[in-house]
Amino acid sequence: MVGSALASQTPWLVEPERKTCRSCGGTNLTTFLDLGTTPLADRLVRPNQFDEPDPEAPLTVALCEDCALVQIRETVAPEVLFGDDYPYFSSVSPALMAHTRANALELIESRRLDSNSKVVEVASNDGYMLANFAERGIPVLGIDPAKGPAEAAMKRGIRTLHTFFGRDLAWQLRGEGEMADVLIANNVLAHVWDLNGLVEGIGALLKDDGVAVIECPYLADLIAHCEFDTIYHQHLCYFSVTAAANLFRRHGLFLQDVRRVAIHGGSLRMYAGRQDQQSSAVTRLLAEEAAAGMGDPAYYEAFAGRVEAVRRGMRAILEELKESGARIVGYGAAAKATTLLSYCGIGLGDLEYIVDLNPYKHGRFMAGNRIPIVPASRLAEDRPDYCVLLAWNFASEIIRQQSAYVGAGGRFIVPVPVPEIVR
Repeated sequence: MVGSALASQTPWLVEPERKTCRSCGGTNLTTFLDLGTTPLADRLVRPNQFDEPDPEAPLTVALCEDCALVQIRETVAPEVLFGDDYPYFSSVSPALMAHTRANALELIESRRLDSNSKVVEVASNDGYMLANFAERGIPVLGIDPAKGPAEAAMKRGIRTLHTFFGRDLAWQLRGEGEMADVLIANNVLAHVWDLNGLVEGIGALLKDDGVAVIECPYLADLIAHCEFDTIYHQHLCYFSVTAAANLFRRHGLFLQDVRRVAIHGGSLRMYAGRQDQQSSAVTRLLAEEAAAGMGDPAYYEAFAGRVEAVRRGMRAILEELKESGARIVGYGAAAKATTLLSYCGIGLGDLEYIVDLNPYKHGRFMAGNRIPIVPASRLAEDRPDYCVLLAWNFASEIIRQQSAYVGAGGRFIVPVPVPEIVR
């Protein structure tokens, strides 16, 4: 009855407490982390919404002991999370642009892609990845449910379907001859409510000799580096190689190769296809995960304590700096910032404002605490004493961009894995 009551009070929360695994359907779920009730990430507040209550929901994390998938137990309606007001545009980050371009150019060469090939991208955002193929004359198709990014992609000439991807759309496209030599799915595997429908759809669109190239944050890095703020309602699942291989195999796909890449605090780039062949890298990581016990709740026991230590550490730093009269702001109105600010109890009394490169976010406010979001140029102009790196996954890029701020004596606070003041 508690779940039903909560759902009626929060209509955007379509599943208050999941009882079965999102991948295998098993019931052997063990909760190991509770981040409390948080605002929905990326729900940035417009000035005319300032006095309206923010959608929020509990955020708890569990391990499926049957297939090793880590997942949150709450499900928010995807139309709410990825609707017309979705503010994330991938091309804002030069580091991400360089990362994806290198991947695209490598795929063009290794797969010998040309005008007779087809590249399909699921969650193609503003077309930043597919543009690298299109400029070489390779036919592309993007699929994305967020109106703003999808329209931006179409304006740059990238053929894009503004819709959600799943098994039904995949079989429709297959029937229309839209088969992929390469299907790209970067940072979408973790976001999808119907996980099995997504993977079935990927398999449906792949040619017999095609390859699916899938990136997602790596669970081992999340745990090792205490990246708890990457847990939010858009991220339903958190993948190990073991959990991904189990999921793919269930749909007639096989994890053929895998690489660890540094983007987003540590990610996996996985290559899946119809042939049951496995590289030494896959074999090695599966063995490492088994030896570490990543399918066992004991592996995650200390994680919750380390997360709490980050909260205590951040509060201690901020309180000490405020007592000294220091001015403090934030950098990066990212989705992960919502979790960190909420869990650590950081609000307007701690940060004067948050700067961000994305002009789409300027003039808005963070959900839950109403911290204003302003252009990144404000940092060098205003010269606050300290800046919390909320977008810590781009720390090197940000610090390099803000050399004028650093040169004027500004210092950054990095919250994870252990809060510390740098520069």
